[in-house]
Amino acid sequence: MALKRFGISLDEALLERFDALISRKGYANRSEAIRDLIRDSLVREEWEDGRKETVGTITIVYSHDKRELADALIDFQHDFYTSVLSSLHIHLDEHNCLEVIVVKGKARDIRRIADRLIGTKGVKHGRLTLTTTGKYLR
Repeated sequence: MALKRFGISLDEALLERFDALISRKGYANRSEAIRDLIRDSLVREEWEDGRKETVGTITIVYSHDKRELADALIDFQHDFYTSVLSSLHIHLDEHNCLEVIVVKGKARDIRRIADRLIGTKGVKHGRLTLTTTGKYLR
């Protein structure tokens, strides 16, 4: 794969802020940071399309004291076993649990699964983190 060079013009203050960001994040150079920003935009585009195969994680926090809740969450994951690749259950303290569920499928389907899990009564907090299978990136 051949690299192509191109130039961009930026306001000096914006460039200074970008360089500070690059330094904080540990990028080797501006090119690496710009490539990462472009890839991030392309991944968001995959998710917006809704039809491409994507991957993500659904993270939820809930009280394990509500026994029926844990059973409902497990049953729901079994209902979507073709999309749920794995889950990790962590006991945060004597009352609260964290569950990280790795999902794969069409973006619109994964969003529906995440919405249902996060919206389950008793879930204290949840978030869907979007990423890519890598098929559409170079």
